[in-house]
Amino acid sequence: MFGLDPSIFWLVIAVTLFSGFVKGAVGFAMPMIMMSVLGSFLTAQQALAVLILPTLFANLGQAMRQGWRAAWETTLRFRWHIGMVLLFIPISAMFAPVIPQWIMYLLLGVPITLFALWQLSGRSMAIPIHHRRRVEIVSGIIGGLYGGVSGIWGPPLIVYLLSIGMPKTEQVRVQGVVFLLGAVVLSVAHLQSGVLNAQTLPLSGIVVIPAVIGMWLGFKAHDRLDVAQFRRWTLILLVMTGGNLIRRALAVLGQPV
Repeated sequence: MFGLDPSIFWLVIAVTLFSGFVKGAVGFAMPMIMMSVLGSFLTAQQALAVLILPTLFANLGQAMRQGWRAAWETTLRFRWHIGMVLLFIPISAMFAPVIPQWIMYLLLGVPITLFALWQLSGRSMAIPIHHRRRVEIVSGIIGGLYGGVSGIWGPPLIVYLLSIGMPKTEQVRVQGVVFLLGAVVLSVAHLQSGVLNAQTLPLSGIVVIPAVIGMWLGFKAHDRLDVAQFRRWTLILLVMTGGNLIRRALAVLGQPV
C-alpha cells in the first residue's frame, strides 16, 4: 500500500491520527511526533516526506479557527519571527539529504528538554520586554534552520511564547499561523529538493485524512483545558519530545539506548 507493507501503512495512519489529536489539544507536536515515531521504521527522508501535507492542512485548520482576521493580526504581530522562518526553511532544505541526522536530533532535543524541565521545576525564564524583538528574530532563524532539514520548526517558537506568557488561545493561534506559513514554504522547498516526489506524495496526501480527524478530536480536548493544565501538558510534551529526539540521535550513532 503506497509502497509500504500493509502493517506499516496502518501504523503510519495510527501515528498520524494520534499526532493530529495532540496538535489539536495543545497546538503543536504533530511533526515532532511523526518524525520521531515514523523515523523508527522509515528512513528520515521518508518520514519527513510523509508529514509534509498533513502538517500543512492541520496548520490551516488551527490558524483559521478564530477566523482569517484574527490570523492576519497574529501574522502582523509576529512578522519578525515569521519572516526569519520563511527565509531560512528553503535555505536549510537544500541540505536535508546530506546533514547527519544525529546532529539534527541532538541539537534540537537537548535544549528543548532542558528548557521544559527548568520550567516544570517551577523556575521562570521570562524575557525582558526590551529584548523580545531580538529573541523573536533569533528564534525564527533557529526554527527555520531546523525546519528545512527536519520538518520541525515549532519548538523555538513555543519556548519563546511560554517565556513571554502568551495566553492559551492566542498561543495556539500564533503557532498555527507560523506553522502554516512554514508548512507552505516547506512543501515547495521539498518538491524542489526531491524529498516530496511521485513515490512519497500520494502517501503524504492520504494521511491528511487521519490528521484532520485527529485535529477535530483534539480541539474538543483543548477547549476543556484551563491555562495551568495547558501549560503543564505543553511542557510535559516538550520533555517527551526532546528526550525522544536525543534517543534517536544516540540510536543513529549506534549507541545502546
